[in-house]
Amino acid sequence: MNNALLNQRLQQALGYTFVRADLLTQALTHRSYGALNNERLEFLGDSVLNCTVARALYDAFPDLPEGSLSRLRANLVRQETLADIAASLKLGDSLRLGEGELKSGGFRRPSILADALESLFGAVFLDAGFEAAQRVIRGLFDPLVARIDPRASGKDPKTELQEILQSRKLPLPDYRLAGTQGEAHDQSFIVECVLAKPALTTRGVGKSRRAAEQEAARQACAELQK
Repeated sequence: MNNALLNQRLQQALGYTFVRADLLTQALTHRSYGALNNERLEFLGDSVLNCTVARALYDAFPDLPEGSLSRLRANLVRQETLADIAASLKLGDSLRLGEGELKSGGFRRPSILADALESLFGAVFLDAGFEAAQRVIRGLFDPLVARIDPRASGKDPKTELQEILQSRKLPLPDYRLAGTQGEAHDQSFIVECVLAKPALTTRGVGKSRRAAEQEAARQACAELQK
């Protein structure tokens, strides 16, 4: 699929069509590709993202104090969450990367995907203003906000599993890549979370290796808490 079609598909997934195509191109350009890259847009998009997510949480949880809202926001805007959203949009297919990054699989690297997603938010902000950027961000994050249980610890599953095992003086888990599935442009990772004691193996699938690890850890937590 050529770049124009990939960019068109990406805009459809975002729910936004750029007026200035040059902003979209810049947002998708990694620093390894050239001097006019997405780093400045990432800086801008990060601020727009944090403000938008803060407002979404403020409206969704009117009884939560500032500290709890800050914790929830941090979980939503962390690299892993952003990379998972970017993977769901197939953002990596549209990235412009230097030869070295292409060879090393940079289009799947969580840090590159997360940065590019924030750059897109910054580009939408420059293209059409804050309200347009807010609509794009809310379209992606509102489903995540709706799934939040404010009574939960807010810790990611891998951290939660580690703390459970440490509290019971048990060995820490081992995460093993069990395989991949799907085509190269739409690949999912399969990861096993292996516990020595108690003897337990769970399996997670995700668009990134980290996402698969988190899903496997989540299942392990559920088994240990039964």
